[in-house]
Amino acid sequence: MIFDLDGVLVDSLTCVESHWRAWAAAHGIDEQVAVRVSRGRRSEETIRLLAPHLDLARETAESDQWEATHTEGVVAMEDAAGLLRSLPADRWAVATSGSRATATARLRHTGLAEPRVLVTSEDVRNGKPDPEVFLLAAGRLGVEPAACLVVEDAPAGVRAARAAGMRVVALAAASQDGLDGADALAARLGDIRIASRSRGGETVLVVRVKPKG
Repeated sequence: MIFDLDGVLVDSLTCVESHWRAWAAAHGIDEQVAVRVSRGRRSEETIRLLAPHLDLARETAESDQWEATHTEGVVAMEDAAGLLRSLPADRWAVATSGSRATATARLRHTGLAEPRVLVTSEDVRNGKPDPEVFLLAAGRLGVEPAACLVVEDAPAGVRAARAAGMRVVALAAASQDGLDGADALAARLGDIRIASRSRGGETVLVVRVKPKG
């Protein structure tokens, strides 16, 4: 299994939106548009889409630095800790659009287990909705993309997972906009049940999802 981080394992919505609203206001950009565009994307892609006239390297570095050092309002998603504990350590990864410093800070702040495989913005040339981040995670887990199940909450992430040839469960607690490409919709992590079985000397995960609604 491959998990997105923000909005899936950690609730960082208040912190992330605060950052992008402040950034947008400072540059004369519509705050609502900035929040919408940033969802599920790396800082680099967000800035390139919203303000291509700015110094991309400097703005990205400043954005990533802010997110890596602010954890106000960041909490673990309900059922995240238990779900991760139910998984063999070598059968799950986190693939996030955030930086490694940001991801590590949020995992440690919330007390969630740190994965053996963590793919972040620095590891890829192209961020979501490009499939690179998920393909790299599968490679580091040592499994074929078709054998992976992704848990996402953002349209860009769902598109990336599908482009990687992976199945995807979308968390859609509030809105389903842009998530219709997912194989299944779940309201919360607690609706995902996992069992481990040994088959031919290999650990196989059996995943059941309670559909949303």
